[in-house]
Amino acid sequence: MNHQTIKKVELKLVRGLLDLVVLGLLKEKDLHGYGIITSIRRNFGVYFGPSTVYPLLSELEKAGDIKSEWDLTHDRPRKVYSLTAEGKSLLTGAEESLYQICTRLNEFGMNRLQFNNGVEDKPEVNSMLSM
Repeated sequence: MNHQTIKKVELKLVRGLLDLVVLGLLKEKDLHGYGIITSIRRNFGVYFGPSTVYPLLSELEKAGDIKSEWDLTHDRPRKVYSLTAEGKSLLTGAEESLYQICTRLNEFGMNRLQFNNGVEDKPEVNSMLSM
């Protein structure tokens, strides 16, 4: 599998799991919107802009998975998001589901060597598949 194809697979996976990615980032620490955008880019190597991230944050907040507060201690006010107890519970359940899915994929023979054509230079893909 060439590098371009791997990047497409990674983008598709992150896009499909973006709500869980955001919850996972907020599990580590409270962040404002731009901090979430840059953390996704830094941790996953893909860019999702404000037109994708802010509506998702609004949905997660309406669902009660995250909450926001205005931070007025900087030059510009920032809306800072944090994980709620409901969000933590959802994330825990999702982690278990992902583990089960990856286990089943491995049972079907999609282990990291077969999936990655024997190339083990993509630890982010390997770790997802070898959970």
